[in-house]
Amino acid sequence: MTTRDLGRLAQSVKRHRMEQYPSRDAAAEAAGITRNTWKRVEEGQEVRESTYAKVDKALGWAIGSCVTIAEGGNPILMTPDSDGAPAAPALLTEEQARRAVLDAARAKMPSTPIGDIDAFSDELVEILRRAGAVRDGD
Repeated sequence: MTTRDLGRLAQSVKRHRMEQYPSRDAAAEAAGITRNTWKRVEEGQEVRESTYAKVDKALGWAIGSCVTIAEGGNPILMTPDSDGAPAAPALLTEEQARRAVLDAARAKMPSTPIGDIDAFSDELVEILRRAGAVRDGD
């Protein structure tokens, strides 16, 4: 099990909240949680997994992004559909996909030779491109 850096998550949540909401109260209301619960997240305190999912949704992130951030990754941004509701995840650039592979490999397979990681990264990016998860030409 990966250790969670709740301080890292707290900084990210606060930064994104300040870009999107005029106050902590507004963000908490959008998430359907109390102001105190939102404050706990922004202070790096433990909350329920279901709370993280609500924070994800309020910030326009794919469900699971809070946990991903706490484990060293980055949120997956959602793009709004025509009625303003979250829809499909935003497409990754090739660089973002390669960075994600490298970060994951460092964390989970630190002794794997870089050449093997590069070969795996090339193959994975191509699979993601064919699946429509990576933008062409980026």
